[in-house]
Amino acid sequence: MIDERVCATARGGILYDASRVVKPHDDLFEREHWAAHGALEEVRGGRGSVVILRSGADRWVLRHYRRGGWAANVSRDRYVWTGAQRTRSFAEWRLLAELHRSGLPVPAPIAARYQRRGLTYSGDLITELLPGVHTLAAAIRMGPIGEHVWREVGAAIAKFHRKGVQHVDLNAHNVLVRADERAAAPVYLIDFDRGRLRARGAWERRVLDRLRRSLDKVKRQAPESTFTDADWRVLAAGYDSQLKA
Repeated sequence: MIDERVCATARGGILYDASRVVKPHDDLFEREHWAAHGALEEVRGGRGSVVILRSGADRWVLRHYRRGGWAANVSRDRYVWTGAQRTRSFAEWRLLAELHRSGLPVPAPIAARYQRRGLTYSGDLITELLPGVHTLAAAIRMGPIGEHVWREVGAAIAKFHRKGVQHVDLNAHNVLVRADERAAAPVYLIDFDRGRLRARGAWERRVLDRLRRSLDKVKRQAPESTFTDADWRVLAAGYDSQLKA
């Protein structure tokens, strides 16, 4: 069970799972700290915003919130302060915690931090690293994906929609599939920044349309990708079947 706690820091606050973090402190979110201890394994993600950490026997994902698009020209990683509970890091941690408690396929949240400076703040989030998975974008570059997996991708998305969970940026990089297609939970969704719970509606179709555009983009950029219209029909069938279950 996730044991939610909050502690204040000199510049902000940390929200954490006390069953996974014994002594929360700012060093948890500093990549230099992990590198100094030989526990920073890998840097990933756009703009170098994601790093893989080793904490004892566990492996974690540390993400620093960075702006994209035109907003990055104004500030790379600062957001307008409207209160601790509305920081992107705390909001995403709490959403992940709720989804994880509900049994939905998401990584467990470990800790979140905000650091305030005047009317702005920056944020960081640590989640568990899911072993043996690839992004859907990477998987379709490596070879054909079985119908079972495409069906499970659709079914997984439908499970979130049945509970009113809106993922605002569902793309081929935010869907994880296990290398072992026989796994009990072969599909996960990640990156719920700005995600929310809301009444069901037309937004569900927009989420699916966004994923389809993302898969088509991967196909255009990487001709070796195996994604086909037939794959999408299997995904859609899995989605529709789960909604009716």
